[in-house]
Amino acid sequence: MRLTGKTVLITGAARGLGRATALACAAEGADLALLDICADLAGVPYPLGTSGQLEHTATSCRSAGAAVLTQHADVRDIRALRAAVDRATDRFGRVDAVVNNAGIAAPSGKPVHEISEDEWALMVDVDLTGTWRMINVVGKAMSAARSGSIINIASTAGLVGYRHFSGYVAAKHGVIGLTKAAALDYAPMKVRVNAICPGSVRDDSDMEGRMLAEIARALDVPVADHEPAFVEAQPMNALIEPKDIAAAAVYLASDESRQVTGSVLTVDGGFSAR
Repeated sequence: MRLTGKTVLITGAARGLGRATALACAAEGADLALLDICADLAGVPYPLGTSGQLEHTATSCRSAGAAVLTQHADVRDIRALRAAVDRATDRFGRVDAVVNNAGIAAPSGKPVHEISEDEWALMVDVDLTGTWRMINVVGKAMSAARSGSIINIASTAGLVGYRHFSGYVAAKHGVIGLTKAAALDYAPMKVRVNAICPGSVRDDSDMEGRMLAEIARALDVPVADHEPAFVEAQPMNALIEPKDIAAAAVYLASDESRQVTGSVLTVDGGFSAR
């Protein structure tokens, strides 16, 4: 029970990696503040997480023994994030770890000259600036407590380029740069900031994930055949499982990683080693 006595806040917790991480943290004894926008976004060509999905995540975590607070919050709204953190602090006393998981994979699937300014701004606002907003909100309290772990979900797209995904690639590269800079800002206060770079994660039906299918759609890969297409690019001949990313997040949230900061933990089956 590596997270007993800790409170972990997770954004984008309704489904996918957010749900997998919440379940893993609950199993390790954490109490949870689960955030999700629970609404669709204009400009994102697929449905986002719902209130029902967020409550399903919460119910599953409660069944594992966790105390859970659910909240609707948009990472584009710093006031909403500040209110969410305040409510979590009122409920649990403090926030020990934050998993910045909320993100979008599209609008994508275009060369740079076909991307509109609004499409570019939306991608960066959610995937990069949303992460910055949450760090901005929790940084002061964690610094005062001289304790805390901030875990940013980046991507192998933060390490290499992908054709027709320039907005996503730029945002995720930015997340890694932000991670390293924030780690140095907060190291004297014993607050750790790290990033996880998932590779191609399988859309586990129990987690209700759909990110890989949406990436496939943006690349004009037939969704019915997309898993074998992505496996072909994996040196270990398998897709990453959501639980693999969740396990990395648990490690970074726990005291086992107390000397780890400014690091990028890549969980991609060797994809970015080439």
